[in-house]
Amino acid sequence: MFLITGGRGAVATHLTRLLLDGGRPVRLGSARPDSLTPPDGVDAVRLDLTDPACFPDALSGVRSVFLYAEPARIDDLIGAAHRAGVEHVVLLSSSSVLGPDAADDPLARSHLDVEKALLASPLTVTILRPGSFASNASAWAWPIRAGRPVSLPFPDAHTDPIHEKDVADAAYAVLTDERHRGDAYTLTGPESLTFAQQLDRLGAVLGRPVPVGHVTRDEWKREMAEYIPGHYADALLNWWESTVDRPVAVTKTVELLTGHPALSFETWAADHAGDFS
Repeated sequence: MFLITGGRGAVATHLTRLLLDGGRPVRLGSARPDSLTPPDGVDAVRLDLTDPACFPDALSGVRSVFLYAEPARIDDLIGAAHRAGVEHVVLLSSSSVLGPDAADDPLARSHLDVEKALLASPLTVTILRPGSFASNASAWAWPIRAGRPVSLPFPDAHTDPIHEKDVADAAYAVLTDERHRGDAYTLTGPESLTFAQQLDRLGAVLGRPVPVGHVTRDEWKREMAEYIPGHYADALLNWWESTVDRPVAVTKTVELLTGHPALSFETWAADHAGDFS
């Protein structure tokens, strides 16, 4: 049995379908399972990663787990998984843990804490470290739909946008092929793109230009205050500023694991065009 955590997420949704199509038994875990509509043949169970009371039932009969990085009760989860007979955990971490100040970076710290706990456990662990998700561009949907410029403090900052389908494909590969067990993989999209380039390509897919609104750090923080706490906003801004005019190194790991090249940002934009109109 494969247990997929974070059942409402795009990666979990794609991964569930891949496992089901591959004839693998799947259980979908979510803090609010009643809000899910899983495919036929997939059970949805309550799995709040901050509530150890639900761990035993969710893990019963499970041999492999796809895990989102939640550090709050990770030691309790590891203990419950070991007692349940779980053999393999695939962690969705972040390439931010590879940075020089990861332990002091609020964006990286939660992932790093989970990685350390799992690697010190008796479980076999495979780690996936994606860089920037292409779906981060979804944050631009509201201003684009409203016909407003997208506020960017650093339009020339580079990221390595990866399609959620590629992350799911990579997760499927490491969950089902024992040759990949125990390794760590850094995942990226096929190229490094600035935010301005992403907006240009998104505009080409939508058939209309997407204007950029240049804002200061403080102006952007005020716009995002309702959604991003200040310390996370500062960490994001510092990271973006560090990549201005500096392309991010990309990997071939998606192709190594899945047999196909990573999907382009244009493909992601076409798949999600309806979100912007």
